[in-house]
Amino acid sequence: MFEKVLEFASNHPFLVGSFVFLVGALFFTESRKGGASIGTQMLVQLVNKSDALVVDLRDSNEFSSGHIAGALNIPFSSLEKRIRDVEKYKEKPIVLVCKMGTHSSSAGKKLIAEGYQDIRRLSGGMTEWASSNLPVVK
Repeated sequence: MFEKVLEFASNHPFLVGSFVFLVGALFFTESRKGGASIGTQMLVQLVNKSDALVVDLRDSNEFSSGHIAGALNIPFSSLEKRIRDVEKYKEKPIVLVCKMGTHSSSAGKKLIAEGYQDIRRLSGGMTEWASSNLPVVK
């Protein structure tokens, strides 16, 4: 089976190259739509050096059980109603954090549509933050 794939690739390099390019372009554009994905260390640097705002998209119960210091809690379900709460941070980096990194992309798209420029998403969300043994505030 693998030999046939290699044979096809060697007989049709333009098709294979085009396919690989298009798949890569799709992943790149999809990952950028809701803001760039960043890791925990980049988040720490953004908060310390660029005065970034961390917006925690989890519900208030999860937020109160432990969150990143200085984070603003705006549950994903009420983001559209409370989008003006982050208006004064429109020119600063905003990092979106959810439980596992799934809601942050949708929230990022909403903020970008409202004119926010520098939106980032914490890859892996609070699950990644906790597994990196980084501090949380209760």
